[in-house]
Formats: sequence, C-alpha cells, structure tokens
Amino acid sequence: MTITPKSIWTDVVAIREQAPLIHNITNYVVMNTTANALLALGASPVMAHALPEVVQMVDIAGALVINIGTLSDAWITAMEVAAGKAKERSIPIILDPVGSGATDYRTRSARNLAERYRPAIIRGNGSEIISLCRAEVRTKGVDSTDSSDTALDAARTLNRQLGSVVCITGATDYVVGGPELHVLANGHPMMTRVTGLGCTASALCGAFAAVNPHLDQAAAHAMAVMGIAGELAARKAAGPGSLQLAFIDSLYLITEEDIEELFKSGREVV
Repeated sequence: MTITPKSIWTDVVAIREQAPLIHNITNYVVMNTTANALLALGASPVMAHALPEVVQMVDIAGALVINIGTLSDAWITAMEVAAGKAKERSIPIILDPVGSGATDYRTRSARNLAERYRPAIIRGNGSEIISLCRAEVRTKGVDSTDSSDTALDAARTLNRQLGSVVCITGATDYVVGGPELHVLANGHPMMTRVTGLGCTASALCGAFAAVNPHLDQAAAHAMAVMGIAGELAARKAAGPGSLQLAFIDSLYLITEEDIEELFKSGREVV
C-alpha cells in the first residue's frame, strides 16, 4: 500500500484516539525508553514478562512486542506462551531478534520464535535479519555488521517463508511485505549513539499494527515517524543524551505539518 504523509498522520491520530495497549516482553536496557516512547506517541504500554500473567495481559492487548535483548530460558518460555495466546486472538506479534547471530542460543531462540509463531512484523538490523536465514552470519554484540540493503534478499526470503512483514532498519529503512518494498530515508546519524532506539522502533511497530491491519503500511508508518522524530530531535540536541529526551518530546509534539515537511520515502515492486 502507498505510504503518504496523510496515511501516516491518519494512523498517528488513531493511536492518540484509541490508546491501544501494547504488551511488551522486552529487555531491561530499553524498558523505560520504549514505554515512554509509546506513551508520548499516544499508546498505552505495559511491560510484563512473568509467566503467570502473560496470557491475561495478551488477552487485553492490541499487539504483542517480543524483544529478546536480555533473554533467558524463563523469558523465552513466557514469550512462547504469550505468542501462542496472541495467535489464538489474532492480534499482531512483532518480533525484535536483538543480537541474533551473536551466539547460538540467541540465534536459535530468535529462529524458533519466528518459525513457530510467524510474527506479523519482524524488525531488526541487517545482521539480525540475515541471521534468521543463514547460520554463518555474526553480529557484533547487538550491533549490525551488515548494512540494511545487504539484508534485502534475506528479508524477501523470510517474507515468502513466514508471511511476515520484514522491516530492516539502518541508514535507510526497508519494509518488505509481499510484492512491495517500501524504502524510507528519514532519521539522523546521532540516533545510532542512543541505546534502545532500534527496540523503540519495534515497539512503535506494535502501536501502528494495533490500529492498522495493513501490516506493511503499519511498519512503514512506524519507521517514518521514528525517523522524522529523530530529525526533529536532532535540531534541538547537543548530543546523544539530549537527543533521547528531545526524541520523546518530538513523538509527543509531532504534527501533520512536520510529517509533510520531512517525510522521505519510495516504493517499488520486489
């Protein structure tokens, strides 16, 4: 589907009006950042990973975001149980395979979640997306050693095999969904100096997927808003610390005029 400033703004308004509950099973490093980003945008975040409550939490959520950044056996079990309930309810699952490719445990866990539960959206950097397709890739910790464009073939393969919309983030963001490829060029280099903004992108995918059933469009809208908010924040920031604060403010204050001014996108058939 076509991505326009108007279509992006329609979803932003829907999030602000509906305040969908986004259930995050995410990592300790980013909980505060992602919760504040979702709140600033207008969604309602909850961070719940305890096995006794994840089913009930999924029962009232509009989307489930699974992020393996600080994984453990107990957390993986909770993720699997929550994902099973999300599939039963037909609410979107967003998978962030943080650091997949760095260790066998991490890669195996990410692949298992992707293959068993076929997420609505998989969002990762180039190395993480490639690692879901082949064993020999290695990431540098949780950082990408592959650019987003080198992961396009892997994204297309995952999309064909799993039916998931695959979002690759980097200097340029790509969203692969069926026969279409959305190319998004918003953002600022300083964003790479703030930990957790990739995880925040996945959380925002959950918010947009909760209000928009067209999942490739929802993912592209999320990436556009991430990038535009980053650009707006960079205008005010002296460095990464103030960028993080300004980014949250930009999500809260973003307007249709901001999107019309800054949106950079392309669309092609894959």
